[in-house]
Amino acid sequence: MTIISPPVDTEKRFAFGQNWRAFLSRLDEERILEAQRSLREMLEAERLDGVSFLDAGSGSGLFSLAAAGLGASRIHSFDYDPDSVECTRELKRRYRSEMESWTIERGSVLDAHYLAGLGEFDVVYSWGVLHHTGHLWRALELVTSPVRPEGKLFIAIYNDQGLISRGWTAVKRIYNSGLPARALVTGVFVPYFAGRGLLRDLVDLKNPVARYRQYKKQRGMSMVHDWRDWLGGYPFQVASRQSVIRFYEDQGFRLIKLKSAGRSLGNNEFVFVKPA
Repeated sequence: MTIISPPVDTEKRFAFGQNWRAFLSRLDEERILEAQRSLREMLEAERLDGVSFLDAGSGSGLFSLAAAGLGASRIHSFDYDPDSVECTRELKRRYRSEMESWTIERGSVLDAHYLAGLGEFDVVYSWGVLHHTGHLWRALELVTSPVRPEGKLFIAIYNDQGLISRGWTAVKRIYNSGLPARALVTGVFVPYFAGRGLLRDLVDLKNPVARYRQYKKQRGMSMVHDWRDWLGGYPFQVASRQSVIRFYEDQGFRLIKLKSAGRSLGNNEFVFVKPA
């Protein structure tokens, strides 16, 4: 199996898998159910019985596990980061050790030969992954190959906010330049994130603690680990909603679901159907 080297210096690439390892200590049944809810909402299906599911860039493995819980008949999970691969394997050991039709391995979404060898899937899922490859548009193109005709492609891509996005790119480069820089960026922005939320809650007369407790309702994620992922997530690229939609429509794909990030820096979520 060929693994394509990362498009940036390994020293400057964020250790996504290490962050996911830390997240596993927070994983509970409620987070798993929220991940399932997210899949049901975007795929517009209550169950995935009989569905083949490809998790391209599996990260923690949470959404592969969610697909298994919704009845997917075949699941293949892969990630470039070895720690992410181990996280996904750990989740399978914990919850689905008996599921022989769930396979997990290391692979790259930039490796056309690897993707071609996987076969076709009813659902190809790649949430918040392709913009971290360093070759966003190439990744957007290659991830279509395992989608079967009339199958679904579910992706999420960071929203392009122009100069603000460029500024965050610089912050992420600094974060990954060494331990002192990482400590500096963390020391500046984590108090800023926490203070901003606290101020908003006080103005709205809300319990500040509730913000952290309720965050898991956003796809089952953890706020603190998402902060770390945001600050360090490099390579980092962005795209406008219109450019992503136009890119896939030019290939005959049809958009059936869009969850817009609005004017924020967050992810726009897309579900496309591949032409027959």
